[in-house]
Amino acid sequence: MSNSCVVNLRCADKNCGKEYEKKANYVCEFCFGPLEVNYDYKKIKKDLTIEKILKRDKNLWRYRELLPLDSAPTVGLNSGFTPLIKAENLGKKLGVDELYIKNDGVSFPTLSFKDRVVSVALSKAKELGYDTVGCASTGNLANSVAANATRANLKSFIFIPSDLEESKVIGTSVYGSEVIAINGAYDDVNRLCTEVLGSKNWGFVNINLRTYYAEGSKTVGYEIIEQLGWKAPKNIVVCMASGSLLTKIYKSIKEFEDLGFIEPNDTKIFGAQATGCSPISTAVKNKWPVFKPVKPKTIAKSLAIGNPADGINAINLLNSINSYSEDVSDPEIVDAMKLLAETEGIFTETAGGVTLACAKKMIESGKLPRNESLVLVITGNGLKTQDPLVNNITKPYIIEPRIEDFNKIFG
Repeated sequence: MSNSCVVNLRCADKNCGKEYEKKANYVCEFCFGPLEVNYDYKKIKKDLTIEKILKRDKNLWRYRELLPLDSAPTVGLNSGFTPLIKAENLGKKLGVDELYIKNDGVSFPTLSFKDRVVSVALSKAKELGYDTVGCASTGNLANSVAANATRANLKSFIFIPSDLEESKVIGTSVYGSEVIAINGAYDDVNRLCTEVLGSKNWGFVNINLRTYYAEGSKTVGYEIIEQLGWKAPKNIVVCMASGSLLTKIYKSIKEFEDLGFIEPNDTKIFGAQATGCSPISTAVKNKWPVFKPVKPKTIAKSLAIGNPADGINAINLLNSINSYSEDVSDPEIVDAMKLLAETEGIFTETAGGVTLACAKKMIESGKLPRNESLVLVITGNGLKTQDPLVNNITKPYIIEPRIEDFNKIFG
């Protein structure tokens, strides 16, 4: 596949708009604004149809004209197209008429939405000729880069905070990657990775390949629309770490609208963060134009980015569509993890607990209407973050193998 739909890279700052070649670059050298992929939408509109999409394999690459490759994808050929579930039990509990769960907690191969962005980033890394890749990660990205790099025959160096959940450390190390744990928060890890990149010809998926990597998040939105019968929901709630997932899902809706795949819509997207790391939500609530970096302190470690790379973009988007962002405490996160499991049989990690808990809070406050369609984006699997539940679930009954002992409890 030759994808000439990608024109170049372009500064996202409308006052700048400087254009760049399609290389490993992520920041404008004139205004230091972020770069974005510039597509030939006229060509895409001519070449891509719903009928063509429907004939393709059910993976994230079925929307390949809208993804930033110039050649055939080589990574993630089995990733994407996760279930969209009508959550009737949870909907009744929350008093919402039409509620859906987009469950990326069953994503292949590492049970989180990061498999999408990594598939795009590593396909681009191979296209650009890299043989070594890396990342700074709060957990899920580490898992996905390690797994997908191994399968793609790429060397990988994974940098993580040293206090990461043990399950996520194991879920990275098992693939044979070089794992480096840093005594510090994610922002310290990310700064070190930027320094390492200065002397290495590596492809860091969320640094020099970030412009391409972020585009993979759009496939969540494409799939939601397709799975709803080619229509956009009225409301979507998305958890935020860097803020990129929220902005890219919204971008995907507008792209499908501009291509004529769906009717013009007024879909609103809402942000969700943990109170212990809520720079974006705090800014939105206080009507600040910019966020104030924070030092994370929350059980939702996969969202623990105190200085989010796309925070300003997320704030600007939420303000421009008159939307909102909420935050919730650690106990509320645990309660929401249990609620989703007990109503829909979905075991989510702490980030999913943040999404549901914030949605519940916004429903109760009237920020989210009960009579409109609502999609909650669940980004990871609960098997990755079991520690917060250890002392917060009912313990098993322990009895002798006798019917009398069973009847004492349940007779």
